[in-house]
Amino acid sequence: MNLDVTHPAANRKRINSRYVVILCGLAAVGPLSIDMYLPALPMMARDLSATDATMQMSLTSYIVGLAVGILVVGPLSDSVGRRIPLIGGLTVYVAGSAICALSPSASVLIVARVLQAFGASAGIVTARAAARDLFAGTAGARVFSSLMVVHGGAPVIAPVMGSEIVRLSSWRVVFVVLAALATVLTFVVVVALPESLDRERRTPTHLSEMARTYAKLLANRNFLCYSSIFGVVFGILFIYISASPFVMQRFYGLTPSQYSMVYAVNGLAIVLIGQVNRYLVGKITERRLLASGVVVSAAGAIGVLIVGSLGLPLPILLIPLFVVSGSMGVVMPNATSLAMSDHQRHAGAAASLLAVVQLVIAGAAAAAGGLGGVNTPVSMGLAMAAFALLSLVALVTTVKHRGTTS
Repeated sequence: MNLDVTHPAANRKRINSRYVVILCGLAAVGPLSIDMYLPALPMMARDLSATDATMQMSLTSYIVGLAVGILVVGPLSDSVGRRIPLIGGLTVYVAGSAICALSPSASVLIVARVLQAFGASAGIVTARAAARDLFAGTAGARVFSSLMVVHGGAPVIAPVMGSEIVRLSSWRVVFVVLAALATVLTFVVVVALPESLDRERRTPTHLSEMARTYAKLLANRNFLCYSSIFGVVFGILFIYISASPFVMQRFYGLTPSQYSMVYAVNGLAIVLIGQVNRYLVGKITERRLLASGVVVSAAGAIGVLIVGSLGLPLPILLIPLFVVSGSMGVVMPNATSLAMSDHQRHAGAAASLLAVVQLVIAGAAAAAGGLGGVNTPVSMGLAMAAFALLSLVALVTTVKHRGTTS
């Protein structure tokens, strides 16, 4: 079932729609695991007798599991191929989701989320590494833009599904549904997903070699600059993700269904702008697109702070939140493509480290957003604006670096 992936141009002709659909399904596992249960967070806090901060820890623990899993799965996939780590990871994900559904307490849920995330990491790494196996340059940016559409589409569908499940049954059923979806995806992978990494292109995995590969990537200024931009801008979005269930439902009084619709609209922004980015790639350089996205994201984050500080109504707040979300459709695919452009031989490790940088910064962002103890539009806006300034610093640093190397 191997695909000949020795030349990107040849593979664009060989790759079929079934393969692309499966890759998109794998890319959706991570976003679904975060977004589907968000509308239920306040309800879960009451049901498990936990504080808001404790329930937000279920997001943080998920990030920890993803980061650890990605560090392991990335180099492993470079060594043994993409399929074996992927199938094993999906199996772990199903087990973690089942434990989440049966959790008797918040502490058990938090631990189960780590296991669930560790399994989900296989899908994230495989989708990105397989895309890099097959495409490079402008074509790679287009493929990553397609994956970004999935990342945007999941937030459109997932919270609506989650809120309806909660309305009709219980938040526990959300995790049952996730386990069932992963089970189906595992079967599809086993039956229909070919291997994208030929044996002659695999690299042996040793701890010392892994450490050297990661050190080499971190020493690469190009990789470090673009991965930092990716991470900080995603941090802005993740502050919104972690704080919005409480801000929208407790401060503005939205129901879970109403909140899911608001969240879905902002997810739709990523899809729409991602399609615009896909069209513009090749007409405008990836670096120009990335810089534009960073500036727009920062402007939206600062807008959230202004609206929150002035106490303006929710419809006004939704405008800068839409801007922040939409900018991800430009920043993420172009930053990913630029960061990984020189690392095709170690695509798995590069994808892993890129995701870890993203997740570590996102974890810091979530922690920063919860420092006040109470989620309000002002606290959310302050944290988002702080990371917006960091994103601009990262952009200026990258521009200076590119000017120096040129």
